[in-house]
Amino acid sequence: MENLKVFDCSDVFIASYFTDDRQCSHPNREHTLIYLCSGELEIDQYGRKTLLHEGECAFMRRDNRMILQKRVKEEKPYRSVVLKFSRTFLRECYQKLDKKSLPDGALRDKSSLYLLPAGRPDVSSLFESVFPYFDAGVKPSDDVLRLKMVEGLYVLLNTDKNLYASLFDFTDPWKIDLMDFMERNYMNDLSLEEMASYTGRSLSSFKRDFRKYSHLSPQRWIVRRRLEAAYELLHGRRQKVSEVCMDVGFKNLSHFSKIYKATYGISPTEQLNSCL
Repeated sequence: MENLKVFDCSDVFIASYFTDDRQCSHPNREHTLIYLCSGELEIDQYGRKTLLHEGECAFMRRDNRMILQKRVKEEKPYRSVVLKFSRTFLRECYQKLDKKSLPDGALRDKSSLYLLPAGRPDVSSLFESVFPYFDAGVKPSDDVLRLKMVEGLYVLLNTDKNLYASLFDFTDPWKIDLMDFMERNYMNDLSLEEMASYTGRSLSSFKRDFRKYSHLSPQRWIVRRRLEAAYELLHGRRQKVSEVCMDVGFKNLSHFSKIYKATYGISPTEQLNSCL
């Protein structure tokens, strides 16, 4: 019999327990550490697949979407724990850092996923210390949660200096606040010049800063983001195809259907019908 349990601690620690395989599209809004206690997790980043095994941990950069395939393995249930780092928490921590100690030459990896080295005692102790709370169904206090967030932050900072550039992506020289703007406005009909102006950049600075985030051009990123949003809406069976088309920012239904099928191998109408 299928058993499903998700335990959410203030949207900071979230534990998942499944006894059957399942797949989901995961919109990662915050920087996240995910630790696999048992089972197997396949993470698909636009065709690039990474397999996470028991005892392994990965960092997922915010503002990315991934397809997660969660599997029971060798008769063990799927069990994972994620730790999220809010923007507010990261800003507060950054303010307390000794700026002279910040690493030189830290560069943000364009990949949205970073697999931590296996066998790290600091990683296993971080996550195993919260298991008793989950097993008892008791939420840790806010003070305990913050201590664990700080612990998780230093796990990452002590792993690779380049992770400074991902975690503190709101400040120079790593500032890319334009991505917050892009996430809020990808469905709007704006020119590149308008987007650059609204984010306080020249057009050349906008394009340069955008390349730090994605290998795609801004125009292609917007199309991909609109298709992802359309996929989620159709999969949720909440709207008609024509409504979804307009809501995510496409103006032409025929064009939308064509590129949706080219991307997902199925037309929007077929996708909607398959969910009924």
